[in-house]
Amino acid sequence: MNSSSSTSTTDTLHSFMEALLIDQYFLGWIFAFLFGFLLLLNFKRKREKNNSTEFGTDHSNGYYIPENIAGSTDVIIVGAGVAGSALAYTLAKDGRRVHVIERDSTEQDRIVGELLQPGGYLKLIELGLEDCVNEIDAQRVFGYALYMDGKNTRLSYPLEKFHSDVAGRSFHNGRFVQRMREKAASLPNVRMEQGTVTSLVEKKASVKGVQYKTKDGQELSAFAPLTIVCDGCFSNLRRSLCNPKVEVPSCFVGLILENIDLPHINHGHVILADPSPILFYKISSTEIRCLVDLPGQKVPSISNGELANYLKTVVAPQVPKQLYNSFIAAVDKGNIRTMPNRSMPADPHPTPGALLLGDAFNVRHPLTGGGMTVALSDIVLIRDLLRPLCDLHDSSTLCKYLESFYTLRKPVASTINTLAGALYKVFCASPDKARQEMRNACFDYLSLGGICSQGPIALLSGLNPRPISLFLHFFAVAIYGVGRLLIPFPSPKRMWLGARLILGASGIIFPIIKSEGLRQMFFPATVPAYYRAPPIH
Repeated sequence: MNSSSSTSTTDTLHSFMEALLIDQYFLGWIFAFLFGFLLLLNFKRKREKNNSTEFGTDHSNGYYIPENIAGSTDVIIVGAGVAGSALAYTLAKDGRRVHVIERDSTEQDRIVGELLQPGGYLKLIELGLEDCVNEIDAQRVFGYALYMDGKNTRLSYPLEKFHSDVAGRSFHNGRFVQRMREKAASLPNVRMEQGTVTSLVEKKASVKGVQYKTKDGQELSAFAPLTIVCDGCFSNLRRSLCNPKVEVPSCFVGLILENIDLPHINHGHVILADPSPILFYKISSTEIRCLVDLPGQKVPSISNGELANYLKTVVAPQVPKQLYNSFIAAVDKGNIRTMPNRSMPADPHPTPGALLLGDAFNVRHPLTGGGMTVALSDIVLIRDLLRPLCDLHDSSTLCKYLESFYTLRKPVASTINTLAGALYKVFCASPDKARQEMRNACFDYLSLGGICSQGPIALLSGLNPRPISLFLHFFAVAIYGVGRLLIPFPSPKRMWLGARLILGASGIIFPIIKSEGLRQMFFPATVPAYYRAPPIH
C-alpha cells in the first residue's frame, strides 16, 4: 500500500515537472517572439528617423527622394528613339539596369531621320546593332549625285578600306526605331515603359530621377543615380540641363514618289535649286523620299492649295526630268508633310545626376543626314566612359567625370554640325554675286574628283570627321573660286569680287565654329575636363 502510494506520488511529481517544463518552453518562445518583435519595431523606427533626416523631403512635391537605390535601377533613359533605344541596349549589355520611359511606343511616321551615313553604320556595328537595318527594306547608299543648272556629278563614299557591308542606309525611320526598341527590350535588365516624363526630380541641384505620367494617367516617380534625357528635338526637359539656342533656318516639305528609280542607283540626289536644295533618296524598294527645303519658318498653306501650287510651278521645273512626272503625281496625291529644320549647338549646364543626348542636346540642319551618326558616336563614347565605373551614386564626382564627354565628343560632332550648317548656306541660291560664285565654285570643286571630292564626302559621311580637314577643304573651295575669277586676267572688279567671296566664306564658317567652341573643336586636349576621362581604346 505504501509502495503503491509512493509510486503514485512519484508519477504525479514527474507529470507535474513535465507540464512545468512544457509551459516554460512555450513561455520562452512567447518571450523570444515578443523580444524580437520589439527589436524589429525599434530598428524600423530608427531607420525611418534616419531616412527622414538623411534623405530630406522635397516640400515642393511632398515625397521622399531615396539616395540609395541599389537593387532597382542604374540609369533612367527618357525617350526611346534612335538615341534612347541604342543607349538602353548598350548600357544594359554592359550589365546596367536600365529603365526607359517613352511617350509613344507605337511606330512613328517621320520625314527625317531616314538616312544613316556610313560613319553612323560603323558605330552601329560597334554597338552590336547592325542587324536593326535588316528586315525593314532598308536601301544601301554609296554616295551622292549633285545637280545644278543642268549639270550633274556623282560623289562616291570612300569605302575601299572597309568591309563590303559598310555603306550608308536609308529606310523608314519608324521601322528602324521599332527594331532598335525590340533589340533593347530583349535584354532582361531593360524595362521599357510607355509614359510621359513631366519633370526631373531634383534635390540640392542634383537630379535624382523623374516624375512621369503612365499611359493610363497614373502619376509616378522613378529614381536612379543617372538620368539621361534623349527625348528629341522638341524636348521639354532640356532647359534645366543646357542653354537651348534653337534656330529654325528652314522647313522641309516631304513627299513620297512611288514605283520609280533614281537616275543614279543607290545614291542620294541633291539638287541645288532656287531658293534652296531639294533632296531625293530611296527609303524602300518602291519609295523615294523627296524633301523640298523652304528657307524661313513660314510654309505656304496646304489646306488652300497654295503649297501644292508652289511645288508644281516653282519646284517641279527644277527636278530632274526622269523624276518630273512622279513628282507631280506625288503632289496631286496630296500626302504632303512639313517639318521645321532646327539647329541648336551643344551648350550644356553640367548637372549632377543627369546627361543630355541626341536631338534634345544638339541639332544641326538635316541636309547632310548626320544626326544619327552624331548620336551613335556619342553613345559609343558614353559607354566607354561609364565602363570603368562600378558605382554611379556619387553624383557630383560622376558629373565632373562626365564633363569629359562634352569635350571628347566635340571633334566628331562639331565637324558634322559645322559641315551641315556651312553646306546649307553655300547651297542656297542668293542674289549676292559673291555667294553665287561660292556656290558655283563648290559644285565645280566637288566635280574635280580625287581628293577634292573624296575629302569632303569623307567628312559628310562621318568616315573622316576631322575639324582641320573640314576647315582646309572649305577654304580650298573659296580659294578655288577666287582663282577662277583671277585667271586669266585679274581685273579690279574681279579682284574685289574675289575678296568678297573670301569674306563671305569667313562669314559663313567662323560663326558656326564659334558657336561650337573653337578650343574644344580644334584643341580638345587643352581643356582640363579632357584629362578626367580614361584613354578610349
